[in-house]
Amino acid sequence: MNLEPSKKDWKLFRDRIVLWQESYMEKLVMEYTVLLKDNLPASSKFWALEQRIKLDKNKPGVILNLSKQQMLFDIIRLINDGVITMDDLLDFSDDLRDYVKEVMSSIGD
Repeated sequence: MNLEPSKKDWKLFRDRIVLWQESYMEKLVMEYTVLLKDNLPASSKFWALEQRIKLDKNKPGVILNLSKQQMLFDIIRLINDGVITMDDLLDFSDDLRDYVKEVMSSIGD
């Protein structure tokens, strides 16, 4: 099944992605803070933080090239990475939510 996102869903996605990413990055910053407060040598914390940022900076919750053709794939990546949940899609069309549920259930198999 392939679904072309509606104009409404595309607009909503563009509006929401900024908020989703900001929230996700806030979560990452809190995790980094915990790491930095750990009772380890400064060098260990520095290199652990550097490694985390290196991994995190390419996640869709941090950076995403917006493309209508990739939107559904991006939504699934955002869910898989814990950036959003299905509840974050409540304002989107039934078709989009059904498609995402179908793909997510096939991934879980």
